[in-house]
Amino acid sequence: MTTAHGTGPQAGWAGVDLSAAASFMAAHARTLDRRRFQLLTGDTDPSAVLAALDGYRNPDGGYGWGLEPDLRSPESQPGGALHAFETYADVTPARSPHSGALCDWLASVSLPDGGLPFALPVTDDAGCAPWWAQADPTVSSLHITSAIAGMAHRVAAHDPAVAEHSWLARATRYCLEVIEAIDTAPHALELLYTLQFLDAVHDTHPEAAPLLARLGEYLPDDGLLHVEGGTEDEMMRPLDFAPLPGRPVRSLFTPDAIAAELRRLAEGQQADGGWTVEYASFSPAARLEWRGYITVRSLGILRHNS
Repeated sequence: MTTAHGTGPQAGWAGVDLSAAASFMAAHARTLDRRRFQLLTGDTDPSAVLAALDGYRNPDGGYGWGLEPDLRSPESQPGGALHAFETYADVTPARSPHSGALCDWLASVSLPDGGLPFALPVTDDAGCAPWWAQADPTVSSLHITSAIAGMAHRVAAHDPAVAEHSWLARATRYCLEVIEAIDTAPHALELLYTLQFLDAVHDTHPEAAPLLARLGEYLPDDGLLHVEGGTEDEMMRPLDFAPLPGRPVRSLFTPDAIAAELRRLAEGQQADGGWTVEYASFSPAARLEWRGYITVRSLGILRHNS
């Protein structure tokens, strides 16, 4: 493995220029994503990543403060919990000392059916995407609940505080019941997160396998699904649905489709060293933060598939 330091270009996973990526991250990315990048390249340890994440944590155990870049209001939000669990997953098998408190917070804001609202009331909508600021906090969202529960299950494989928490059991049951009732094609993002959730619980919940196969039928043959309501070019692609090799959800795509997407992803590195995003941003800060986030994500996928 090459590192992102030293002089001159350094070819990393799939031939990407890690030196250029490091320069991009230093110039443009927030501290959390710079630390996550360093973790990928072996230049820091999990404690530094978790310390950076703590800057977004609230006393109630949840996360806010723009951890979701298009939701910049300070209060704890389900969107913040998703990104927190994503960071917890990055550092496994290390554990955050705050994972149990995050589950406690999620339990406190869950609705009676076990689901989570897409977002809670926003105290300051400056720089917030309308779907966050205008969400109905009284209605459970399969989209956000499956996203958070799916990522939490990946953390739970290494963290008993998450695995044994009653919030996760209730959220899992809610997701499975609502997914079972799906009989029309979901929105692209909801399909993304339900498939990833089913993949995450595949080994622990027998009902996940047939549901994964059934929902996979909503994918086009090429695996490219336009995001309704997004930008003209915004697509969900095979590596969005199935970023990790060896997982059940990967079987929904042909090896040739995955190989082509990996080549496309590697070739997506820009002249400044970073990757771009297809979706809209709602503040100048978010525009840069999303690029840092997607650069780490792109490099992580390429590394895991190398």
